[in-house]
Amino acid sequence: MTFQNFIGGTWKPSASKKTFLKVNPANIDDVIGKFPQSSRADVREAAEAARDAYKHWRLVPAPKRGDILRKAGMILEARKDELAREMTREMGKIFAETKGDVQEGIDTAYYAATEGRRLFGHTVPSELPNKFAMSVRQPIGVAGCITPWNFPLAIPSWKIFPALLCGNAVVFKPAMETPKTAQLFVEVLIEAGVPDGVLNLVQGGDEAGKAVVDDPNVNLISFTGSSQTGAIVAQNCAKRHKRVSLEMGGKNAIVLMDDADLKLALDGVVWGAFGTTGQRCTATSRLLLHEKIHDKFLDMLLKRVEKLKLGYGNDEGIDVGPVINETQLKRVLNYIEIGKSEGAKCLIGGKRATGNGLGKGYFIEPTVFANVKPDHRIAQEEIFGPVLSVMKFKTFEEATQILNGVRYGLSSSLYTKNVNLAFQAMRDFETGITYINAPTIGAEAHLPFGGVKETGNGHREGGWQVYDFFSETKTIYVDFSGSLQRAQIDNYES
Repeated sequence: MTFQNFIGGTWKPSASKKTFLKVNPANIDDVIGKFPQSSRADVREAAEAARDAYKHWRLVPAPKRGDILRKAGMILEARKDELAREMTREMGKIFAETKGDVQEGIDTAYYAATEGRRLFGHTVPSELPNKFAMSVRQPIGVAGCITPWNFPLAIPSWKIFPALLCGNAVVFKPAMETPKTAQLFVEVLIEAGVPDGVLNLVQGGDEAGKAVVDDPNVNLISFTGSSQTGAIVAQNCAKRHKRVSLEMGGKNAIVLMDDADLKLALDGVVWGAFGTTGQRCTATSRLLLHEKIHDKFLDMLLKRVEKLKLGYGNDEGIDVGPVINETQLKRVLNYIEIGKSEGAKCLIGGKRATGNGLGKGYFIEPTVFANVKPDHRIAQEEIFGPVLSVMKFKTFEEATQILNGVRYGLSSSLYTKNVNLAFQAMRDFETGITYINAPTIGAEAHLPFGGVKETGNGHREGGWQVYDFFSETKTIYVDFSGSLQRAQIDNYES
């Protein structure tokens, strides 16, 4: 099948008629379809359509905008299994996880719908008599939403639902690796009643992404991707004075103290490290073990990892799917070789999996390194694959120093029965998210999501804070005194 962009309420090919091919990463013989390779001309048309539609959409009462998003949630709920199976086919993670991806979109839709009645401002007393002061929330204009492939429905919902609820129009540029999920998501919103031009879909790669950032009709950018690309996005937005939210990389760690519940921790470590094939910004890529339980837990871990079953995520009994494409396959395998060259010991995995019918997919055996040093590249750099680096520590203070000793700061975890250490971790771990006795993955839609350092630029997705990003505060004064009253003048007698 050949798919199209959605611009101004019409499905249409790219202006250049160029396309790109998308295949199933678990079986490259399974072709999903051809999709538009959009250019600046396509983005310009989409942004202009969004700008025109914004003039009317901003005047729709926020509760009515919320009603449309509530309907979108209902449609997602009815089509959950269908959407999840398509998503697994397109990007590889197992069916249970893609169902969770859709459920997060459902949760976000229902949460957004209620925010239509909660776009609160403030009323405050004026310092002057017979004067009323308040603030209100207003939309900004056209939002450019640039999303990744690892959560191809959930993350677009994090951005697009709040943007629409606040009264903005949207230009949506999804990742090239998940174009069909993006189209299905847009179709749901069309069915729910989003008016023509309010939501525009432009498929494609770097040219389309850069054009969304650069277009003068786009007022704000919400970007999720690598820290390297995010820095470029931020620089280009700064030149154009655009508001920008960046959600970027992570190098997340779980710390296991010697009093930890090891069975509970084992479940968390395996899920955190190898869920989504390690392709999450919140994935557990570092494991810090107290010296007293290091050997015992490592033995438990290897026995569990050995039993993980690789395969096509829509099949029964599969634990780990493929990485997303050949480029990522080569990247992860290269990091495995780097780890070996640095002196770390590969205890399990470490190579491409081709047996049992896996040869036509991008499968990598779940990999565990021991004897990793905090300054090793595999302990410092984001790999985005099924690779776990294990380090030993003696004290909680040492573990905290290792955990904080990376340039990222997204998620962290501590397993302990010591309440004092738990509160120290909540205070001292330099991350936007900290879990106690749970892995580094598993965000909930109604809480803020984001990180510090090179993970983010201070904004948050999810929860209540994202609505501040997609709206503007307007302060209003009403003077009913009938005379000139001067604020910011010394009105106090000495």
